[in-house]
Amino acid sequence: MALTQMALDSLDFDATVALATTVAPHVDILEIGTPCIKHNGIKLLETLRAKFPNNQILVDLKTMDAGFYEAEPFYKAGADICTVLGCADIGTIKGVIDVANKYGKKAQIDLINVADKAALTKEVVAAGAHIIGVHTGLDQQAAGQTPFTDLATIAALNLGVEISVAGGVKATTAAQVRDAGATIIVAGAAIYGAEDPAASAAEITKIAHG
Repeated sequence: MALTQMALDSLDFDATVALATTVAPHVDILEIGTPCIKHNGIKLLETLRAKFPNNQILVDLKTMDAGFYEAEPFYKAGADICTVLGCADIGTIKGVIDVANKYGKKAQIDLINVADKAALTKEVVAAGAHIIGVHTGLDQQAAGQTPFTDLATIAALNLGVEISVAGGVKATTAAQVRDAGATIIVAGAAIYGAEDPAASAAEITKIAHG
């Protein structure tokens, strides 16, 4: 079984809240995407936290420096998971892990653009990372890349850590992602671009929970 995560990528505050309202009953984790949190700030997290007490919320900070200092206000405001870039200094990564532990929350290390993903994963899991994010970015997707090879590499390490997979996942590939070792399946465009986002979210969640 895997959890489902819905990526909220719009810059529009009200549209983001409206979409979250539509999909929240049908997913496990609401993700405030990086452009979305940069544009709208912590007020959006506070709004979603108040409205959706039954969902986990991930804030995709993609922290690159000042890990503890940058992430702490978001954990304080109700984030369950914050992300830090795997290509950041190990001190930065440890800072986010430390502050996550301080609040009883989780730190996710994003492997986007990390050259040696297996080595980095071993290092950050040893440092206490809670979730490894196998992430094929939008620009990489546009170039035809998928997350499957990286997922296989990380899952094969068998480190007992949660693995989140993002990058063009949809209903037709969700089972493949789940069976390949993902514990969190992230869908964005497959949900918000659907004619019926709630139905699409429910379909992907049913497969993920399989």
